[in-house]
Amino acid sequence: MPIYAYQCGSCGHARDVLQKIADAPLTTCPACGAPAFAKQLTAPGFQLKGTGWYATDFSGRKPPAPEAAPEKVAASASPAPATGTSDA
Repeated sequence: MPIYAYQCGSCGHARDVLQKIADAPLTTCPACGAPAFAKQLTAPGFQLKGTGWYATDFSGRKPPAPEAAPEKVAASASPAPATGTSDA
């Protein structure tokens, strides 16, 4: 279950509350009783570790470029044979 940070807009009382995601948000301040108790936007309390697509996984090195096959290089260097009807 996630921990949510709440703060009262009236008296400034702050509290962290362990709630289910499906639970309704709290609205009444436990300190002053005002209906100004609201969730605060906070940073997540977990880190992604291990290999994957993270900024720390890239060292700036580029992988070696694949070499072209000799057949493809030779075919692209020579002109293509003419096709169609001949004048002779």
